[in-house]
Amino acid sequence: MRAIVYSETGDSDVLRLTDRPVPEPGPGEVRVRVVRSGVNPTDWKSRRGALSHPEAVPNQDGAGIVDVTGPGVTAVGPGDRVWVWEAAWGRPDGTAQEYVVLPARQVVPLPHGASLDLGASLGIPALTAHHCLTVAEGGPDRLAPGALDGRTVLVAGGAGAVGNAAIQLARWAGATVVTTVSGPEKAALAQAAGAHHVVNYRTGDPAAQIRAVAPEGADIVVEVAPGPNAVLDRVVTAPQGVVAVYANNGGDDVALSVRELFTRNIRYQFVLVYTVPEAVKDSAVADVRAAVAAGALRVGEEAGLPLHHFPLERTADAHDAVESGAVGKVLVDVAPE
Repeated sequence: MRAIVYSETGDSDVLRLTDRPVPEPGPGEVRVRVVRSGVNPTDWKSRRGALSHPEAVPNQDGAGIVDVTGPGVTAVGPGDRVWVWEAAWGRPDGTAQEYVVLPARQVVPLPHGASLDLGASLGIPALTAHHCLTVAEGGPDRLAPGALDGRTVLVAGGAGAVGNAAIQLARWAGATVVTTVSGPEKAALAQAAGAHHVVNYRTGDPAAQIRAVAPEGADIVVEVAPGPNAVLDRVVTAPQGVVAVYANNGGDDVALSVRELFTRNIRYQFVLVYTVPEAVKDSAVADVRAAVAAGALRVGEEAGLPLHHFPLERTADAHDAVESGAVGKVLVDVAPE
């Protein structure tokens, strides 16, 4: 089978196309014929970081068709359309290859009508967004219609992949959704995703604009740039609110006004989806699956998440596109559907 591998870390030119044996599933495992491989920022960051295996296949997320199941697998069967998550976390085999073998819990059925493009776009972005939306004091710890009724969610960077998923999941759960963007094109994408209010943080007074539509402040802030946004978050987060930080855009350092934050009992919650407890991850997968079945998660320009396709042999270009800040979701076309 064709696969993209790297045996040293560095720029995208360490990625190379090679031929590997097709892997066999063991007990409790599923072999998936990968059609789409999704690229996330952590994929290129891992490629630049420490190599934990002699040779690795990149990319955590993907979607395809179940090919073979190992003994004991009953949740999916050959021919099922599925999405997969965290394929390369702690393992040498990501989704940038024609076949991948994974534990059955990491292989999730796609409902009828949900595209493989959507399936490959879920994984890290949707599970991260889910966790950010479920860490507020007093819950909820699960998402479903009505779970966020009466709450206001502020999504920083609503045109990003996690931001897009957070907007859609929060809307599905009943929240009032406000988002910040850097310009009119991204504003249009955030509106397409379903945000009730979109604020251009580069014009006027963004804090005043957010407070105008959310006078009590935001109960949950889904934050991609905690350093640059620290002052804004301090001003617009409601008492007892939470700032859920899932990335370090703009730098690692955050200056916090301790007295003002503890006076209003505002909490910062840092989120890395890879290391949340297994039960929490399984709940997130179940809720994302339900949202997909309900038609609440979508992809494409009309859903605020433009898609950028690259063939398998151009996986390096796909990584470069994500690293350079491509707006939307970058997908690798591994094999024909």
